[in-house]
Amino acid sequence: MYAITGATGNTGSEVVHKLLNNSKRIRVIGRNAEHLHHFVARGAEAVIADLTDTAKLVQAFTGTEAVYAMIPPNPAAPDVLAYDDRITASLASALVAAHVPYVVSLSSVGADKPEGTGPVMGLRRLEQALDGIDGLNALQLRAGYFMENTLAQAVAIQATGAMAGPIRADLKLPMIAARDIGGAAAEALLQLGFKGHQTRELLGQRDISYAEVSSIIGRAIGQPALKYTQLPPEQMRPILAQMGMSPNFIDRLLEMCAALNSESMKPLERRSPQNTTPTSYESFVGEKFMPAYQKLSKAA
Repeated sequence: MYAITGATGNTGSEVVHKLLNNSKRIRVIGRNAEHLHHFVARGAEAVIADLTDTAKLVQAFTGTEAVYAMIPPNPAAPDVLAYDDRITASLASALVAAHVPYVVSLSSVGADKPEGTGPVMGLRRLEQALDGIDGLNALQLRAGYFMENTLAQAVAIQATGAMAGPIRADLKLPMIAARDIGGAAAEALLQLGFKGHQTRELLGQRDISYAEVSSIIGRAIGQPALKYTQLPPEQMRPILAQMGMSPNFIDRLLEMCAALNSESMKPLERRSPQNTTPTSYESFVGEKFMPAYQKLSKAA
């Protein structure tokens, strides 16, 4: 039996599908029963719970061999790290109370840094909490920059005919598709070949810059001259606020972007077959970005 937090999210849903495809018994955890229904139809057991509800998590984790643990992002949180800490405390307490032997958790490149990484600080604290549980075998997956972060550029292109953001145009990032993170997590859960407390980076198919991203998207949408421009923080703040982010989350996000731009936040591992994942950014654009862009075009 496995328990999956964030079961309806980008990575968690992939974990669920792969485990079900391997005929594994699983409990899917979420706040909305309707959103979990299609997993239940495939044989999963649903537990309706907020991740801060420790008692419910103990119920969900009891009798499981392994758990996929993550902190669902909450850009509207008035205090991002306080939100993360509440979920971390609940997850850790439930893992201890339920005597779970294995956990695979979603972390991030940059979780090795003690400060200055914005929202990644919450993932560092999750790593530390899990590492502090005696007898727990914990694998922390430190993922690179989500390709899904570039989906917001569809709105920018529709509105302005260009791409823009806080990241340097020339900065090579280890961009990764969420489904590849979920795939790696599922494989780790199926194998349970890790012991003690371990970290593993996931770096995507290759490093890629926003200048390259704009070129790939431009070709796909028939605008080969499409450009990306780095905007300063004072210009980014109102844009991010319009997207529903709290002032605190905006501060944290821009702090992370500054750490990326200065390259103080970067992978520790050399690229290898073990940390390279299959989905190229070109594939992501065809399968994910273009449908989002075309939906906006139809609505315009």
